[in-house]
Amino acid sequence: MASCPIHIRVQAEDFDIAAEMARLTEGRADIGAVVSFTGLCRDEGGRLEALELEHYPGMAEAQIAKACQEAADRWPLQGLSAIHRFGKIAPGEQIVLVIAASPHRQAAFDGANFVMDFLKTAAPFWKKEHGRDGRTGDWVSAKDADDAAFARWRR
Repeated sequence: MASCPIHIRVQAEDFDIAAEMARLTEGRADIGAVVSFTGLCRDEGGRLEALELEHYPGMAEAQIAKACQEAADRWPLQGLSAIHRFGKIAPGEQIVLVIAASPHRQAAFDGANFVMDFLKTAAPFWKKEHGRDGRTGDWVSAKDADDAAFARWRR
């Protein structure tokens, strides 16, 4: 299987989806499908002021790289990008971006979905909610549905 360029960043700054997609596909006429997922911060029915994300520097990047490499080993991907933000993120702001490129759509969908499921459940990030009422919530645990989504890849 050909080499799959993998781009990973963990950053406080926002990202530009179009620029990231252009970087992944620039000069490539062999790519037939590009799938992207962008995760946004929800306001949780108007009660959320911000979502605070912390990570384990170095380990977060290494674990994301490992998951991306597993995706590239499982599907015929021609490029893969994963960007995850940290810090306080307000409702409506971008949190995460995954882009997968492949000769065909299903591999791109599966590769992006696999990486996103990993990021939701197993990546070393921690989330804390800050409410509009001034209260700071506890650290948020992964949801059972997220765990089940990632477990399907292990069957």
